[in-house]
Amino acid sequence: MQSQDVAPHPSPSLADPVVDVEQAEAALVEHYPRLVRLAYLVLPPRLGRSRRVLTAHALTQRALPRGRTPLPLIPAQSAGRNADPGYTLVRLRVLRTALEADLPLRARVLPRRSQLPPVLPQTWGLKLFPRSGGADELALDRQLAALSGPARAAYVLRGLEKLPEGDVRVVLAEAGVADVAGALRAAGEVPERYALLDSPEFDACSLQARPTDLIRRRQHMKAALAAGAALLVCGALLGMPGDAWGPDGAAAPPYARNPGAEAALDPGRLTRVAPAAWQTSARSDFSVWPARGALVGDRALLRRALAVWARPGETVQVTATPGTPSGGPSGPPQLLYAGNVGTARVVILYDGLRIARYAEPKDGTAGAALDFARVDGAGPAEASAVVLERADVNVRYLTAPWVKRASVRDLAKPDAPARDLAITGGVTAPLASPAARKPGACTSWQVLQVSDGTGTRVMSDLGELVPARLTTGGPGAAADTAGAEGLRAWAPYACSLDAVRSAGVRSVNTWEYADQRLPDASGRASWVCTRAETWRGGGERVLAQFHAPGGTLGTVAAQAENVTACGAKDPHVLAGVLWKSPADRWYLLAAGSRDTESIRTTGAVSGSGRGNVLAVRAEQGARAALKGTLRDGRTVGGLGE
Repeated sequence: MQSQDVAPHPSPSLADPVVDVEQAEAALVEHYPRLVRLAYLVLPPRLGRSRRVLTAHALTQRALPRGRTPLPLIPAQSAGRNADPGYTLVRLRVLRTALEADLPLRARVLPRRSQLPPVLPQTWGLKLFPRSGGADELALDRQLAALSGPARAAYVLRGLEKLPEGDVRVVLAEAGVADVAGALRAAGEVPERYALLDSPEFDACSLQARPTDLIRRRQHMKAALAAGAALLVCGALLGMPGDAWGPDGAAAPPYARNPGAEAALDPGRLTRVAPAAWQTSARSDFSVWPARGALVGDRALLRRALAVWARPGETVQVTATPGTPSGGPSGPPQLLYAGNVGTARVVILYDGLRIARYAEPKDGTAGAALDFARVDGAGPAEASAVVLERADVNVRYLTAPWVKRASVRDLAKPDAPARDLAITGGVTAPLASPAARKPGACTSWQVLQVSDGTGTRVMSDLGELVPARLTTGGPGAAADTAGAEGLRAWAPYACSLDAVRSAGVRSVNTWEYADQRLPDASGRASWVCTRAETWRGGGERVLAQFHAPGGTLGTVAAQAENVTACGAKDPHVLAGVLWKSPADRWYLLAAGSRDTESIRTTGAVSGSGRGNVLAVRAEQGARAALKGTLRDGRTVGGLGE
């Protein structure tokens, strides 16, 4: 943890404007979730998620000034886009106390109240923490944890509060930060992924709950009743957890003991499939994967992995794809892999619904991580590979036993040859992962290509445990992206996969739904619909993209989520884009799927035409609404409208 400099804040003068305490109270109540989120993000991560949640609520509730008398308003409380002085007052008080919580405790100096565990609020018998986010949220959380408190505050004021740079400086100075310039420089080194600050990963008001150690709590109650035998009872209590703290590694203490739970934690009861079972089985999914890796016989490692799955401790980093439950297994799961990978020991397990990956450093259990991905209904294509390790910008896969060959290719360069990828014991050599690429210019997209003797499949890492299958073709007739035609169909739209990262994506299909002759003799343009299907059966993302002649990459014309467009249930889509011709004239171009009989546009651009494409003269920046009529008489609106 970096050191930080927080100076005493200046005293307001009587000439400053004032905020009535009732106004401050109204602002605190109205913006309570936002203030708690701010405090949670600024508080030091070393406190652990559960204590950070309670401390964030305590600091926010204590931000209301004492007494019911008018209080001075310091200049920083007028800064920012929120003109409510009551809100800016309580925000400053929350920020100041959150920064104080990160100050080191000093001998012979009384600690400040914010440096101690909160008295209120308190929870008895429960541990509370925010819901787990995806890989992007986890990466941002780790980057913020490496910053000092003032640098975290600067990042949050920029990203969550949307304050201009000058106002960020003023607020930090009034909060007592001595080195404002240093805090801003450190915050600037973290990528500007500000939208993630609004995710459930950092929402300290929408919480998950797990029980504390139920057995120990019951024993403490008995000990209180038997006050005369306090020493004997406490000694018995210290011995009660048994082997939970050693063999279970980073797992939390056990809070239930029953035959089913004990069986799920027994490494000896793990399901292990014979190495050749997949060759004779009628199934071709994760259930016929054999157990591989040099540590499949390490009972201590497997015990820790199972215990952490059942009871992840506060220090364990847990991630799950959207819609994936993160609870323990209902019975003994299947072992897919246990071995050393890079600097970690990795265990991969499967319970029929989910893949769970446990990873711990080779030199201990501190920093253990647990990742989940939903894989129910996977077929031979989706069960071709699982992410084994991510290191720097590279990724390694554990491939299915039926994969005979693996290679790497650049999806954005369809004519470039594929490069062979070595497979040893089912584990591939490392390859560059597009999921690790920083947002910005995209010129390439590395994908995994696997062959099993019956066909070739292309898969892309989207930041989750299971890579997404890439297909091409119309709704209901999509096929694996293989061969020159499929690769060329994907090339202009490869970088659009960035829009569906960490969304629990199972497969992504691209489909050219229209071809349009452009005005001013400018050639022909392609309209493509890219649809990402998810494992959970909801949250599908659809992009309508436009590719003009001569362009390297396509342009996203419209997008939507949780829609049936471009899918097997509703193979229709309509989208439009403003386009400037080489003759320096602007047009509204629109295109619908091939069964679109006519298109009409209203608003700043008015026009109509028969057929599934339309081109109308327009002004730069004009906005219009689209409506199409299908051959069966039904109407469709523009995607995302």
